[in-house]
Amino acid sequence: MSGNRRGAPPKRDSIFELSKLMDTMVRVKCLGGRELRGVLRGYDDLVNVVLEDCDEFLRDPMDMQIVTDETRKLGKVVIRGTQVSLISPEDGTEEIANPFLGADDDGED
Repeated sequence: MSGNRRGAPPKRDSIFELSKLMDTMVRVKCLGGRELRGVLRGYDDLVNVVLEDCDEFLRDPMDMQIVTDETRKLGKVVIRGTQVSLISPEDGTEEIANPFLGADDDGED
């Protein structure tokens, strides 16, 4: 008999390859819109994440949908995996214009 419990599905490998991002600067987007940037120091199978030297990107007080370049220092944080919607490397990423917005919908009045 193998080490699997009877009737238990076989354990699947995680689709996340966060090990490649260990000790590098990452950007984490959370449910609710919060965005954080810090050095990835740890994670687990539930995508609970530990960031060191973490900064939170603040929102525009006039329009809470807009994330500004202004930050506040948080230090070391633990983010519950249930709140994480995206983890990306900070290097090599850039914001692009939304291709689904028309020329008249660029957000400027």
